[in-house]
Amino acid sequence: MSTNKKNDFYKILLGQLLSQDEGIDAEILSNSALNAIKFASLNRNFPIISNILLKASSDFQRNNASLNQIIFGNHFKNPLGLAAGFDKNGVGAALWSYFGFGFAELGTVTWHAQEGNPKPRLFRIAKEKAALNRMGFNNEGAEKFFKTIKKQKIASPGNRPCVLGINLGKSKITTLDEAHKDYALSLKLLAPLSDYAVINVSSPNTPGLRSLQETKQIKKLIRTLKDLSNCPPLLVKISPDLDNDAIDEIATVSLEEGIDGIIAINTSLNRFNLKNLKIKTGNTLEQENGGLSGLPLQERGIEVITRLRSCTNNDLPLIGVGGISSAKSAWERIVAGASLIQIYTGWIFEGPNLVPDILDGLTLQMEKHGFKNIKEAVGSKEPWK
Repeated sequence: MSTNKKNDFYKILLGQLLSQDEGIDAEILSNSALNAIKFASLNRNFPIISNILLKASSDFQRNNASLNQIIFGNHFKNPLGLAAGFDKNGVGAALWSYFGFGFAELGTVTWHAQEGNPKPRLFRIAKEKAALNRMGFNNEGAEKFFKTIKKQKIASPGNRPCVLGINLGKSKITTLDEAHKDYALSLKLLAPLSDYAVINVSSPNTPGLRSLQETKQIKKLIRTLKDLSNCPPLLVKISPDLDNDAIDEIATVSLEEGIDGIIAINTSLNRFNLKNLKIKTGNTLEQENGGLSGLPLQERGIEVITRLRSCTNNDLPLIGVGGISSAKSAWERIVAGASLIQIYTGWIFEGPNLVPDILDGLTLQMEKHGFKNIKEAVGSKEPWK
């Protein structure tokens, strides 16, 4: 079936309401979609829901061996993943493969449950295909997260149709000096559920968090987590707002400390050329707190991946995220050096067909360039044809 044909179920679930500035609050709409996903995940063996999911898999999945890779010990059926931030509590862990994703990153989850920052805290900027969020790691906490995943009765790591990563953050009530212990509590509990784990030290919405990217702090954090007996492959997610020297230092530390990969980039405090744009609050972007995501970050995302690729001597897997909203932008991130890519804001604006559109586009580009596997494209700098 052509992916251009509208699927009513997903049109309701992820439709045009999610890509309008005005109207119902963006967070309420996102939560409504997640509630539907949660229900479907828990009841996925019921005949009606099972039939819907089978149709979804027919529409959105692409089973092409040329897209397969093994990275940090995990088999990725394709390089496209759902970025952290959408499924914060892991309620759809059993379903993301049906949407066509090769992997999904759940969270951000913190050891302590927390409400996050005051509402409203999520704003669509539809014309620019961007979003502003200041959520503040709102989530139900690691212990509830563990129960939520177990309740869905998904297969164990290494035996899943979709690789699952877990993105870890610092609880707001935990001091920066105790941050390493906070992350360790979460990872020790959740490691058995994780195909890989991510140290999120780059969100702009938790006071002081980004200071954990500094060399002394990040080394302490990495060593604490790597010392856990059940530590899964461990990645670091970095900010787009780091200067080049800081990016180089993160790369060096990651190699020295045995980090398995780097995710670049998180949301940005930079407003790029949109600082005077007014959003739903009536204020300009420059006047509002929070991290910007979506299309405005596309160029910066390529810059950071390119630099990381160079200063790690191509020895460290990179995951590119930020501003990917088409097959072309996905290809550009891969040829810049990303082995895997993630989408979130682009998925909201473009809809669920973005996944097969990207995968089909990547396959076509490989054919045009004579590549037999997607890994040959990584860092190749080959142009979009």
